[in-house]
Amino acid sequence: MHVSRFVSKLAAAAALMMLIAGGARAMHHEVKVAKAKDGASYLTDAKGMALYTFKKDEAGKSACAGDCAVSWPPFHQEKVGVTGDLQESDFATITRDDGKTQTTYKGMPLYYFARDAAPGDTKGQGAKELWWLAKP
Repeated sequence: MHVSRFVSKLAAAAALMMLIAGGARAMHHEVKVAKAKDGASYLTDAKGMALYTFKKDEAGKSACAGDCAVSWPPFHQEKVGVTGDLQESDFATITRDDGKTQTTYKGMPLYYFARDAAPGDTKGQGAKELWWLAKP
């Protein structure tokens, strides 16, 4: 009888650990909404790094390649978790011309800015009037 109780407790503990690990994994893939200094909302990755859109892109197609993609690295998460009012159905994955994958929001490819060094940095906002913080 003691062995069966031990096995039950062990199974319950394992299930709890899997649930906790699953939650941590989901948080790693979250896209969140942050507030800029001017009060405007924008999208970030799970670590709080700003996500951007490129004016030259078309829905489902990235126009940023080569040196552009070095300064503006494509954002990609295979599965995006969301917070707040964001909808998972607004996120998808495209295959770029270079064969790599990139996450889109409402069809528009998402990027980081290489000069954003810390969560909350938005140094790419308005760059060359082509790059904008991704708006929820």
